Amino acid sequence: MKKLILLSSLSVFLLNCNKKTEAPVAETSTPDTTVATTTTADTLGTKSLCYMGVTGKDTVFVTIDDNLGTITGKMATKNSAKDSNKGDLSGIKSGDTLKLTYEFAAEGKTGNKNDIYFLQTKDGLTEGIGERDAETGTKYANDSNIKYQGGRNLKAADCNVVTKALK
Repeated sequence: MKKLILLSSLSVFLLNCNKKTEAPVAETSTPDTTVATTTTADTLGTKSLCYMGVTGKDTVFVTIDDNLGTITGKMATKNSAKDSNKGDLSGIKSGDTLKLTYEFAAEGKTGNKNDIYFLQTKDGLTEGIGERDAETGTKYANDSNIKYQGGRNLKAADCNVVTKALK
């Protein structure tokens, strides 16, 4: 019995020794100012990213706003040999793939739509290439057959430059 009491007392003593003592922080406030501090990183909210890709004399500009996997943005292709196009992106992020619908104006015609998928990496975006559905011509025939090798590569870019090009 004495050993049990001795062990219990020793355990309580050791547990109390491990506790950190912290002095209470006195709060002071002034009527004109407020000081706010945060100790955790803000992981919620929209993340905005900008990309640009140059192939020969053609340039692609893309802005992406990622709101917890729901993607919106804008895209413009400035072509030297054929008509350029400009429009809106919308879709979802699935893993590292952006599955988007591109609704754009080209050749004086509005309301054009195409599926466009991008593989997102730390270096930028790579456009997916795949067979289009014969019936619509705008959607991919089979998502699992999309290849990202050989697609247009877009690198992270200054959002001021990209936004200016999208106007």
